[in-house]
Amino acid sequence: MTDTAIGRVAARLAALSGWRRRLTLFLLGALAVLALPPFHVIPVLAISLPGLVWMWDSRRNRWGAFTAGWWWGLGFYSVGFYWISEALLVDPWRFGWLIPFATLGLGGLIAMFAGTATGLAGWVRLNGIGRILVLAATWTLGEWLRTFVLTGFPWNPLGSVWDPVLPILQFGALTSIHGLSMMTMLVFGLLAVLADPVSRRHRIAAALLAVTVPSALFVWGSMRLAANPTRMQPGITLRLVQPDAPASDKWIMSRRLHELATDIALSKRPGFSHMTAVIWPETAAPFFLNLDIRHRMEAARAAPPGGVLITGAPTITAPGVKPFHLWNSMLAIDPLGQILATYHKVHLVPFGEYVPLRGILPISKITHGSIDFSSGRGLKTLHIKGLPTIAPLICYEAIFPGQVVAPGTRPRWLLNITDDAWFGTSAGPYQHLAAARMRAIEEGLPLVRDAETGVSAVYDGLGRRVAYLGLGKRGIIDSPLPKPLAHETPYGRWGNAIPLSLAGLLGAVGLVLGWNRRRFR
Repeated sequence: MTDTAIGRVAARLAALSGWRRRLTLFLLGALAVLALPPFHVIPVLAISLPGLVWMWDSRRNRWGAFTAGWWWGLGFYSVGFYWISEALLVDPWRFGWLIPFATLGLGGLIAMFAGTATGLAGWVRLNGIGRILVLAATWTLGEWLRTFVLTGFPWNPLGSVWDPVLPILQFGALTSIHGLSMMTMLVFGLLAVLADPVSRRHRIAAALLAVTVPSALFVWGSMRLAANPTRMQPGITLRLVQPDAPASDKWIMSRRLHELATDIALSKRPGFSHMTAVIWPETAAPFFLNLDIRHRMEAARAAPPGGVLITGAPTITAPGVKPFHLWNSMLAIDPLGQILATYHKVHLVPFGEYVPLRGILPISKITHGSIDFSSGRGLKTLHIKGLPTIAPLICYEAIFPGQVVAPGTRPRWLLNITDDAWFGTSAGPYQHLAAARMRAIEEGLPLVRDAETGVSAVYDGLGRRVAYLGLGKRGIIDSPLPKPLAHETPYGRWGNAIPLSLAGLLGAVGLVLGWNRRRFR
């Protein structure tokens, strides 16, 4: 380490061992949570990520390199997932005891991907800038893996810290959130080189690279935004209903009709007859509307004349049909009560909508009812008369990059309905919103998001806000529907081949720059 203030800090961190090392890594990861929505304190990464690199440097054997990433990830993910406790406290007598197991357990599981990234990068012992490039590449690989391993849980990818900087978010149209995560690890990891015992020229190069990369992306993103003004689909006005009902109320038998009546009353506020579609959030109608004709006809009162109601509702197979299925669905209903289109949720929430290993684990799902939801057959494009084609996404499905549009003809907009009441007033709804907005940028498609308690919003295909209704507010949004970008984004066309190829190229450059045969293992 250099004999400077930053070098002395790096040396002290590298010298830590035992519980002090583990605790420090955990705290560095927890500190990085402040960079996530809704806090947006991005500069904390200039402490957190160089600290991770210095402590990772000091343990470059396979196990030491893995544990450095795992302990940092445990802090980042378990603290970042604290909002899970809000969902468990909806019914505290049944699920409150699970809070430490859910937050630390899930955080520890997801931290395995961070540990895998640092373990792989540590296996090749490199020096200087090269090791940072390789670490950024392996980190990207780890984040990609967690989009599908064990059903996937890509919540709070590192790149989501750029949510308040819209020009930089435009990089996602090329590389998705994975590319933004790679850039984040690269930029802040390079600051660790300032403590290296290398020439002043190398330290200056690292500092310049750390500044130049985000600056160049900011300039490019600003030009992209200026070249693509928001344009609206002619003749289409949407009304988003945000009832702000507590998570438990809609499933209480005595409250169901009241909640349905509230949704209808909000839908029919002045201007109702001029709407093209009214949109309700996930499970807004707590009845099996596919079979319950009486309540479906009641809900159909919220469908505007000549328009349609799009609502979330549970649906089931007809009596006597085998096998039995319970789905979390999105339905399009016309004023006559006819169902025009149906979508069944594909990505189900473990322990929220079904219990993995149900025969072994002695717990039930935290949502209403004892029966597990069934997964839909796959992503779907909805064709509804009077509306451009829709890519439907229910709740948590919006967090999966590259998994929001069905194969075939490109839809014209993304519709995400969700019930974030489970998260209370925590950071969860804001993190969820940031993920959904990122999908709009990746695909170049406008996003309409309707949430039970907020945040409900409309964004164009570059992530610019068109309409917004904040957390914990009851009301409606009347908004035009933005047009999609004229051309499919590179990521929308080529998918994860782009960020993975870029990660491979970055890793190869890192190997060339940092190669040292005597330290190769």
